[in-house]
Amino acid sequence: MKLNDVNKGIHKHSRRLRVGRGPGSGRGRTAGRGNKGQGQLAGWSSPSIFEGGGTPLIRRIPKRGFHNSHGLIVKGVNVSRLEEAFASGSDVTPQTLRASGVAKGIWQQIKILGEGEISKALKVSAHHFSAQAKAKILAAGGSVSELPGPAPLVRKTKKASRKKPAGG
Repeated sequence: MKLNDVNKGIHKHSRRLRVGRGPGSGRGRTAGRGNKGQGQLAGWSSPSIFEGGGTPLIRRIPKRGFHNSHGLIVKGVNVSRLEEAFASGSDVTPQTLRASGVAKGIWQQIKILGEGEISKALKVSAHHFSAQAKAKILAAGGSVSELPGPAPLVRKTKKASRKKPAGG
């Protein structure tokens, strides 16, 4: 490539294509829309996933597993990480966990887990605590407070079917 070929084929002010203006234009008669079919009429547009009337790819691929779109994203943090990241006597909240880089990523609630050891007295506020984590924090002289959060979804149980007694 040469320097004078860099902008070849790039036209800053290109004229719009005037379709349907006779056979001499090269875009006459059907105006580039082809013969018949749903795309020939004015105003027709297709969705981005449209595949010519066939079954779209998203519906052809089998779906497996369970995807809970209504569930909360809970981030687990071990007490050993609190020991490393915070000084004795400091307040540990979801905001300070995010700021210190202990709880990275996307999450809506924090759960403190009991893996590791803790010797510092920390004031820990989180949405959930494991029993082991709560015991370790309290044994180290710290305090624990559970934050309110959105209630988890409760599934309705099926009612027992009411069958008529036999012979009756």
